[in-house]
This record gives sequence, C-alpha cells and structure tokens, in this order.
Amino acid sequence: MSLRPMGLPPVPEQTVRVARAAFPQGSLAIRVRDRLGEVFTDEPFAEAFGVRGAPGLSPGMLSLVTVLQFAENLTDRQAAAMAIRAIDWKYALGLELTDTGFDHSVLPRFRARLVGNGMERVVFDRLLEYCVDAGLVAAGGKQRTDSTHVVSAVRDLNRLELAGESVRAALEALSVAAPDWLARAVDVPEFAHRYGPRVDSWKLPGSKVKRDQLSQVYGQDALRLCRAVWSPDAPAWLREIGAVDIMRQVLVQTYTVRTSSRGKEVVSKREADEDGVPPGHLRLASPYDTDARWSAKGDDLLWLGYKVHLTESCDNTPPEAEAEAEAEAEVRGRPNLITDVTTTLSTVPDVKATAPIQQQLADRGLPPAEHYLDSGYPSAELIETARSRGTVMVTPVLLDRSAQAKSHAGYDKSAFRIDWKARRVRCPQGNTSTGWHPVRQRERDAIVVEFAKTDCQACPVRPECTSARRGNRMLTLYPEHLHTVLAAARAEQKTKTWKDKYALRAGVEGTINQALDITGIRRARYRGLPKVRLQHAFSATAINVVRLDAHWTEHPLDRSRTSNLTRLSYRLTA
Repeated sequence: MSLRPMGLPPVPEQTVRVARAAFPQGSLAIRVRDRLGEVFTDEPFAEAFGVRGAPGLSPGMLSLVTVLQFAENLTDRQAAAMAIRAIDWKYALGLELTDTGFDHSVLPRFRARLVGNGMERVVFDRLLEYCVDAGLVAAGGKQRTDSTHVVSAVRDLNRLELAGESVRAALEALSVAAPDWLARAVDVPEFAHRYGPRVDSWKLPGSKVKRDQLSQVYGQDALRLCRAVWSPDAPAWLREIGAVDIMRQVLVQTYTVRTSSRGKEVVSKREADEDGVPPGHLRLASPYDTDARWSAKGDDLLWLGYKVHLTESCDNTPPEAEAEAEAEAEVRGRPNLITDVTTTLSTVPDVKATAPIQQQLADRGLPPAEHYLDSGYPSAELIETARSRGTVMVTPVLLDRSAQAKSHAGYDKSAFRIDWKARRVRCPQGNTSTGWHPVRQRERDAIVVEFAKTDCQACPVRPECTSARRGNRMLTLYPEHLHTVLAAARAEQKTKTWKDKYALRAGVEGTINQALDITGIRRARYRGLPKVRLQHAFSATAINVVRLDAHWTEHPLDRSRTSNLTRLSYRLTA
C-alpha cells in the first residue's frame, strides 16, 4: 500500500447542501471538519506508508474516522456504517452522498500500522499543536494529573486456568504452523480431548486433590511440549512462535521440576512460601495479552490490565467552583484540555509516572507553572527537580509514617535537631548521635543516624522514643537539600491557604468520569500495551474534540446531568 498525500478531500456541493439542511444548527462532525480539517492531514503518516503499490485510503481521513468513533464510543463495524449512512460524517470526510464507504477491517489495519511505526500519539499531538497556535492552551499555567485503572480485553484466569490455557494456545499455534510435526510429537487425539475447548469453558474440579492432579497434568504436558520444541531434530523456527515462548514462561513461573528420591521426575506447582513466585510486574496473567498484569488498590479494587494517567489544563477553574468546573469552564475563556495521556502497566506506581509526564509536557512546550497531583505522585527528588525547571508541584507529600508519628505520641523525626555541618543529631533529651552513615536505599541516597545504646537504655523516656529490640534509636534521613524540601512541603500542606489552593486538583476526577462515559476508557478495547496506548491517545483526542465543540458552541458540558438542587448544594458548600 502506498501513500499519495492529499488530506481530506473537499466536501462535494450536494453533500454540503444536504448536510446544512439536515443539521441547521450543525453537529460535532460538521464543526470538526469546518474548524479542525487542517489537523487531519496525510503528511504526519508518511513514514508509515510506502511510495510504491496501490494507493490506499487517506490516513488523515481514517484518523478523523477514528476520533469520531471514539467520540461516539462505536465499534469498528458501527464506525464504518456511520461513514455510509450518516450525512454529517459524509460531510466531515468529504464524501459524496452515494459513496459506499469502506470495509470495517480497514480500521484495525490502520491502527496496527500506527502502532508498528510508533505513531500512537500523532493525532493527539497534532490537535494539541492546533490548540497552542489558537491560544487555547499555553505553557506556564496550571495543570492537574490523576490516574485510573484499565481492565484488559482478556478473560481473568487463575493460576490453574492460566497453565492450561497457555498449553492450549501453544497447541493452537502449532496446529497451524507445523501440523505434521505436531502429529509426530504428541498424541493429538488425547491433547484434542484435553485442550480442544477453552479451559474456562468448563467447571474446574471442586476438590483440592483433583485440582492439584489437573495442575500436574498441565505442567507435564507443557514440559513435554517444550522438550519436543527444543529438541535438536525440531525446526528451530518453532521456538520463535510467540505462543510457544509464552507457554515456556508460564511453565517456569508456575511449576518446579524435581527428581524424587526414587529418581522419578516430579512436576509440581510452585508454592510462594517454599519455591517462590515471580514479582507481580513480571508475572504473566494471560497467554493472549503478555502486558496485562494483576494489581490492587486498597482492599476493594483488584484488576487485570493497565493504568492510564490523564493531565489537563485548569487555568480557568476557580477552586470554589470546582464541583461545576467542567460545565462552567467551557463557556469562560479557554476550555480545559487534556495535555498528556500516559499508559503504563498496572503494577507501575504513580510516582514512577511523574517524571515522564512532566518531561512529555516540556517536550510539547507545555510545562506547567503549577502541577496539581495527589499523594501518590510526589517524592522529595521529584519536587526539587520540578522546581529547578520552573514547575511547582502542588501535592500532599506523605507524612512521617513512623510509629511515633502515627500514634501522635512520643518523639518523631521532627523532635530531633539536626546539625548538617557537624553531621550530628541531638535528641529531645539532649543526647548526641554516635553514628552518621551515608547509604543507598531503594536506589536513592539516604543517611542512617544511630544513637548509643548506653544513652538510650538509660533514658527515662525510652518507651516514648523507641521499642526496637536492639535498644537504641535510629533515624533514616534524606540528604540535607531533600530533607529541607520535604520538611517545608509537610509544613505548608497543613495551612488553610494550601488546602484551599489544592482543591483545584479535584476537577480531574470529572475528566476521568467524562472519559469513562464517552469513550469507555477504563476498559481496554485491544490487547497489548502499545495498542492500549493508542486507544487512550485517541480517547484523549476525542475528549478534547468534545470540549472544543462545547467551547465553540458556548454550551456547557453535561449540564443536564446535574440537578438544580445539587448545584445549589455545591454553591452553599463553597
């Protein structure tokens, strides 16, 4: 397939007349074509297409179809049907009324081409560039970030089901790639009886003994198949089949192979306490999506999938009107627009996403002067680094989590006086530390301060200071510059001024809800992290298009969803 850069074709006159008559007030698709047509050009996609071969559909047009698809939360078939029967879509795409459109299979192939060439965010970035040029978003303002969970597009499997399904997936792949070799390597009728239907399509045995026996059978079959594939007489390319390699990884992560006292080989399931299991960020959870991971948040939320971080501008939202922010901001000045979307594995903590998000904003020329985040994002190093680059992180840092601080009794770190130059610490009873040890903890610099056992054991208030069995108090400190930053942030966040200012962050919850309602952002449409990233980039683009449309028409978003009584309650609370 080749590319002949043309962009969106001009709208035929008949399509214009019919669309204007059918939509006298306009529609989202019509206004997007009229105002944002320059965003959906072919040139940014040139590297993904060749210069030889039959010309394909315009990638600019397909990107516009995809944005409208996400704005209306449609499937591929529904989006292709809208390009045929919806007059406003024909106007947006520049099609004749009699145009028969395209097959729905074009859309997944287009997405696969974008993912294969690292172009997941091209349309999102193009729209942001337009908004910057139009003065709708700018550097140096206020922005806020929050994350939410994303459920994967695969079934939830327990460890037993995963072991069986990984063998089944490998057999399915080998049945197509090397049927003759497979017929010689295994007993096909027996394996077909065991692995023909999906593992989760029938009820697992109720007793633990029978489940353990089934687990052992799955492990033995996986080991037998791996040995056959990796035998010297097997074609080497069999080992490169993705499903086969996944089966091998599941086998290693789920089972151990031992030799009994009688010399018999025993395959048994790993036990966490005895054999150990891989950490969550490495442990496979499905043979069909190797990027999806199990993760938990608190005691109530457990999911298999990913995590998405949304960042939006919020210059026009006063804290006292936060409850109605998304409705009111669209009719005042500039709209609140999503400036960054970052998708990660579900096991990646929020603090690991802070620096990449701020770097991406800086790369787009949109670094905020104030960045509002919740307590999962900051660290002393990140606060200091952001400040050195001109960004103030307005975020609650975690308080001292020592037993003394949590009980509000005894002496926490703030009760000790630190002399950084002399490298000594004085306790509330006047004793001086005897040890000052610079160390590396969790890949960061720290200082461990130790007091003498003789001083601590004779101290009259020792129970209020430490309960350590070693008998003396020890403190772990950040280096001086980071300790100062952290202490200042903890002191500031206790003030009413800071709390009133921080209320601005709450509005990003409304953005996540809007993304959930419009695009279904909490459920992955596709499998694999690159494709889920593409989904979220188009979801964010669709949300921005919807907000721009509300800004152009001076129509607040979702005003009808909030009752008059609720709005009155918000005003009285403010």
